[in-house]
Amino acid sequence: MDRAPGLSVRVKLTLSYAGFLMVAGAMLLATVWVFLLRNVPDDWDRRLLHENPNRQLLVHSFAPAAAAVLAFLLVFGLLGGWILAGRMLAPLTRITEATRTATHGSLSHRIQLPGRKDEFRELADAFDMMLVRLEAHVGEQRRFAANASHELRTPLAISKALIDVARTDPDHDTGELLDRLHAVNTRAIGLTEALLLLSRADQRSFTREHVDLSLVAEEAAETLLPLAERHGVTLETSGDLARTSGSQALLLQLATNLVHNAIVHNLPERGMVRVHTGVQTGAHPETVVLTVENTGEKLTPELTSTLTEPFLRGTRRVHADGAGVGLGLAIVETITRAHDGTLTLTPRPDGGLRITVELPAARPH
Repeated sequence: MDRAPGLSVRVKLTLSYAGFLMVAGAMLLATVWVFLLRNVPDDWDRRLLHENPNRQLLVHSFAPAAAAVLAFLLVFGLLGGWILAGRMLAPLTRITEATRTATHGSLSHRIQLPGRKDEFRELADAFDMMLVRLEAHVGEQRRFAANASHELRTPLAISKALIDVARTDPDHDTGELLDRLHAVNTRAIGLTEALLLLSRADQRSFTREHVDLSLVAEEAAETLLPLAERHGVTLETSGDLARTSGSQALLLQLATNLVHNAIVHNLPERGMVRVHTGVQTGAHPETVVLTVENTGEKLTPELTSTLTEPFLRGTRRVHADGAGVGLGLAIVETITRAHDGTLTLTPRPDGGLRITVELPAARPH
């Protein structure tokens, strides 16, 4: 935004300091003038000038001294105000320089303003924290873009290779080629839809309505029950009413992703998935909770903290059937954040994972 040139803050503070100092000096001199001359006679006699002081004599003597004092206060106020304003605004100068550095794309710079806590230090600390989060967010977006490009390039490369094989070998089995192309395209479509869902959830472009998490979790469990039976996983659901406010479709996607991951990343046989909903008592403000836990291999806290990163599937990147596109928990985290909730991943001591989604409870109608 183009603005007309104006005085700097330092000049304004200097003039303000000098102006207040001049007003205070003038008021002081006026007070002395009034109380000093109130009872002094007003007769003028040059012969008795030194024997009988009068008002004219005091005016003649006091006015030049008062003018000199005011001139001194003006110079002192301008000089002192300039120095004090410079010292007071020095932290602001560092903050401005850091802002300009960040504007040119360097997010690694930090102000780290020393000294005791005051308004400038609080501003500098808040700016440093903003840079930390912004740098982490930009790094996450760059990794996401690189991973998305890689994931989208893979099915395209496979499709091209299959087509090249078909062109060079006309006698190749067409049915097998079509089946493989169908599987590759299905995976690419699923990945694209997941990316679009992730973008929509992050933009919070949805209409809020009252949603019961218990019904959402039950619907997700019923939908994925055949998948659980194929994997030999026992699926259990329980809980109470858990009313929140948000998007029915997005929260159903959240629950479906959680249950799907819990089924796929489980023990090879006799696995267990438990889904529970309820209201967190004693919390203020009141929250509703959706918990999904499963059996499986033991996970470390370090590995658990990375599971919400895009395109990371379990303990490794895999492309097996049913493994998804690697955006399941990333979508869950985005939907949870869009609903002002929190997502917690905790490894179970016996193996497996416990995932807890806490969302604000809906206000009564």
